[in-house]
Amino acid sequence: MTNGQRQSPLELTIGVVGSHDLVERIMLSPAPAPGPHRATPGLPGTDLAPAGFPPGPGLARRLVAAAYRSEQEAGDKVLRLGPGIDAWLFASQAPYTYARRAGVLHGPATCVPLGGSALYAALLRGCLDGGYDLARLSVDTLSRAEVDDAFADLGMASSNVHVREDPGAAATLAAFHERLWRRRQTTVAITCLESVAQRLTALEIPVLMVQPTRSAIQTALRTATLLAAQRRLEDSQLAVAVVEVPTLREASRRPASRQSGEELRLTIHRLLVQEAQRIRATVSPAGECCFLVTATRGSLSAATDGFRIPPFTERARSELGITVEVGPGRGGARPRRAGPLPRRPRRPQVRPRPGGTCGTSRPPRARPGPYHQPEGTGHAVSPGRQALGG
Repeated sequence: MTNGQRQSPLELTIGVVGSHDLVERIMLSPAPAPGPHRATPGLPGTDLAPAGFPPGPGLARRLVAAAYRSEQEAGDKVLRLGPGIDAWLFASQAPYTYARRAGVLHGPATCVPLGGSALYAALLRGCLDGGYDLARLSVDTLSRAEVDDAFADLGMASSNVHVREDPGAAATLAAFHERLWRRRQTTVAITCLESVAQRLTALEIPVLMVQPTRSAIQTALRTATLLAAQRRLEDSQLAVAVVEVPTLREASRRPASRQSGEELRLTIHRLLVQEAQRIRATVSPAGECCFLVTATRGSLSAATDGFRIPPFTERARSELGITVEVGPGRGGARPRRAGPLPRRPRRPQVRPRPGGTCGTSRPPRARPGPYHQPEGTGHAVSPGRQALGG
């Protein structure tokens, strides 16, 4: 790059889903300014830059808000923002769980953790402002492990603390707290949902809200940014698909039909070029009956529904009445006939533990690139000998 030229920043788009007040807090959360203490300048608000991205201010982060009225609307908000989101950040565990169960997350996602500092802050408010007996509580959404760890750090027993880990409707969670309070088993309710807190306040039941702290929001933003950068890096990997036409192979063996075979070859080439332009790919001949389609992993994944549906085959069958075999470039391995794809090994995922521990997740479609180079060979292969065309 010559002097005077400036590299355009790579902008990562992060969808923020939550209630109006929490989304506003996340959107207004400032990114920590880079300083001399940062060992590897890179992503805003983090000390680590993903491999493959240059250090420096080349990465920009854009937050897109999607506020809801109730946690059950989280899946609809994800669908409304569409596929232009690189990673999702949910304001708490509850909307993250609803969106994951709805099956609408087709990209990496995480949420703001409400255990740790957020739970400690709520317990401190209950001790200072209300003077409640912290050994007799009811807690929703958080996991039993998070509650036990917090009380262990405080040197208190948690045997009389009632925890409901599974997320639920506001009325269901409010009934859980109300039943325990009226039986005098608890002195105060701790909830992670504003709708539950409003119901309990109307019933004159003492309640404490678990609100994310600034440090928890910053940590979640850094995690979402790293997930978005990793997904963008995966989508930019190079992918090659081999398209083989058995009809052309048979025509090349019969001298009398070579002229008609050449006409068919040009027709198929034109069809592949039209389809390749749609996914921003290139097509090049590779022999008498083969073509190579070169694209990025992201564009090829979008055209094949996450490498589940072979491309080009349906149009070739409907318009030309021929069968096209499609597979990844694997150093001389012939493509398979189009059909149902065998299952591919999925990469390990970090899922939230049952009951509300918020982690990060990568959806089933967010797999590594379809081609890699094994040691000691000169051929490109796909994981699990997977072919695009079944």
